Amino acid sequence: MKKNKVKKMVSLAMMGSISYLLMLLNFPFPGFPPFLNVDFSDIPALMAALIFGPMAGILVEFIKNLLDLVMTGTLTAVPVGHIANFIAGILFVLPTYYVFKKINSKKGMTFALLAGTVSMAVFMSVLNYFVFLPAYTFFMGWDAMSAPESRKFVTTAILPFNVIKGVLITSVFMLLFIKLQAWINKQTLYKNA
Repeated sequence: MKKNKVKKMVSLAMMGSISYLLMLLNFPFPGFPPFLNVDFSDIPALMAALIFGPMAGILVEFIKNLLDLVMTGTLTAVPVGHIANFIAGILFVLPTYYVFKKINSKKGMTFALLAGTVSMAVFMSVLNYFVFLPAYTFFMGWDAMSAPESRKFVTTAILPFNVIKGVLITSVFMLLFIKLQAWINKQTLYKNA
């Protein structure tokens, strides 16, 4: 029993580190503001959730953002960007996990990933409008955006960016999932034994 616990802790630490490394390999997407970067760091968190459960996915997201905060720091007194990334990851991973548990198949995974994408895009748009954009302007000492400016920014940048990011992660994860589905199922069964 203790051996399994150690194996799980080592696996989650490794997935968190891999997630952080993938976060460093970010790239801007044409047509969006330069601070909106695409990365595939949510894939290890999703793998952790599928194998060890939803709390494992959250832990991997936390490790990734903690490592990035320690290594790169933050522009503001409060790590607004890291908090936003952490919440965005959870909003993608958890719906994907729960929908896939209900529809356990390749088609189910596709549907689950799309549900995660919609969840991330919609909720991050709302959170950016009400929380993250005002927090950035406050902590950076910038002039606050008016409500119409904020709405326009959210609908023309934040929402479409998160949809595109979700679709890209979905595409890459589905390629991995097709190859690794038997292995993931075996790991899940081993964990539950």
